[in-house]
Amino acid sequence: MRVIYRLHSKDLNAVASEAAWAESMGYDGVSSSETSNDPFIPLILAATSTSRVTLETRVAIAFPRSPMVVAHMSRDIQDLSRGRFRLGLGTQVKGHIERRFSTRWEPPGPRLREYVESLRHIWDCWDNGSRLDYQGRHYQFSLMTPFFNPGPSAYAVPQVFTGAVNGYNCRVAGEVCDGLMLHSLTSAEYVRDIVRPGVARGAGRAERPMSDVKVSGGGFIITGPNQSSINEAKAEVRKRIAFYASTRTYFPVLECHGFTEVGPQLHQMSLRGEWAEMGELISDEMLDAFAVIGEYDEIADKYLERYGGLLDEMSLSLTTSAPVEEEQLRRIIRRFHHEA
Repeated sequence: MRVIYRLHSKDLNAVASEAAWAESMGYDGVSSSETSNDPFIPLILAATSTSRVTLETRVAIAFPRSPMVVAHMSRDIQDLSRGRFRLGLGTQVKGHIERRFSTRWEPPGPRLREYVESLRHIWDCWDNGSRLDYQGRHYQFSLMTPFFNPGPSAYAVPQVFTGAVNGYNCRVAGEVCDGLMLHSLTSAEYVRDIVRPGVARGAGRAERPMSDVKVSGGGFIITGPNQSSINEAKAEVRKRIAFYASTRTYFPVLECHGFTEVGPQLHQMSLRGEWAEMGELISDEMLDAFAVIGEYDEIADKYLERYGGLLDEMSLSLTTSAPVEEEQLRRIIRRFHHEA
């Protein structure tokens, strides 16, 4: 199983060294998320200090950006990294698209499908000299003059992964993408019952094998050198679960486990700005459903016991109150690499 590291530094001056450290630990990939920073710039910096790991946005919000803009950015990072870039795209929810990005909201699944198809048409135009002519409902591209055409790349086009929670977007990933990036608020049951069947239906529609679509991610991890440190870390994860579970888009994940009443309660608390108190609604049962919990020496086996056979790779962002020793971290990563 491949293991992906999520960049933590908010200081861009520290990103290159952080990425180099992750590569030295044995990670297979480095990811950058779109929260309080642009997701692409850290990967540009990481490309200059690494030589082996893949570099991925996990995820970049698609709809505020034109596919043409993303096609150029992705191509530049792919060339800079010598073929190691992987584009992860997400839809975000209606409130953020309209009120944070001031962008028009439309049904996200069909629009996301066209977004990925547009990217592939643009890259094909550059690499193979084909005429740019993509005509969809949401996106239309028909102009590419030589001045704006970078021409063929020495590297393959970037892989495209999309984030998905609902069944429709899982089908879109199976139909047009190289992989699916799971949301942090997920569980083995949800992956088995909703995600993988959705991906399989999309792959079947496109007449390609399910094995062509990689499934990446999977839940929270709480670990530490002892039970005391684990208990300290639980409070922070409860807050993160509460934050995501307050969003109505993610209610199907809660419903998969019978937590149907908690989501609306958390949503109302979020509207009142009661962010600090929301974690108190996350029961031990909910924590166990969405997080794998164990000490350093057992966390990999516990994770593989739950997600083995469901995922092709995982995102290892350790939630612990005590810094993990480097050799211990290397042992955890090696265990994931030798999962069989």
